[in-house]
Amino acid sequence: MKNKTIRIVIADDHTMIRSGLRLFLMAFEDLKMVGEAANGEEAVQLCVREKPDVVLMDLIMPVMDGIRATREIRSRLPKTQVVGLTSFSEAELIQEMLDAGAISFLMKNVSAAELADAIRAARDGKSTVSADAQNIIRSRPPAPGSRVRNDRYNLSAREEEVLACRVAGRSNADIAQELVISLSTAKYHVSSILSKLGASSRAEVVSTALQEGLISVPARRKI
Repeated sequence: MKNKTIRIVIADDHTMIRSGLRLFLMAFEDLKMVGEAANGEEAVQLCVREKPDVVLMDLIMPVMDGIRATREIRSRLPKTQVVGLTSFSEAELIQEMLDAGAISFLMKNVSAAELADAIRAARDGKSTVSADAQNIIRSRPPAPGSRVRNDRYNLSAREEEVLACRVAGRSNADIAQELVISLSTAKYHVSSILSKLGASSRAEVVSTALQEGLISVPARRKI
């Protein structure tokens, strides 16, 4: 599974950005572009036809934006993962993209190595949120009446540890190994966290944890 070629669709309305991403993918033997789209509608149609492993999705595009396209793709192709890419530093857009089903979110100033790692992680079902995006989400003021303290969510100390691992992109097996607990126990804690946070996906857990300051995640070093 680790060595399998990852099939990728690029969706961005800027020709130069698509060209740059295309050249970037050529530098990695395990990453293969199978198509590119200039808007969200084209991206949905292309994904239905090609069934890629991962989509690199811009947020702001004509005809259909990346948020709506992500929701359509995840609804039709649950095995296809979406990595959001943007240069817009607006917390609401990032939040909406994650809520739409994107497993990861990166700013367009991300390094080539970080993007490659995020694509591989997405293929394996693991979330990645770049340091810049984390800071933007944390800076967003909470909605009136929202629960912003951990004591409101009533997470146990162990659940906080598991949540930190999940935000860092760890799988259930990784969490079990890192915290020296059984796999079934790790799964139980993840399920409990989903319930307490009112989340239905890994991406929603990540965005909620970051936005509401439930954990402290160190910024990732660029390579």
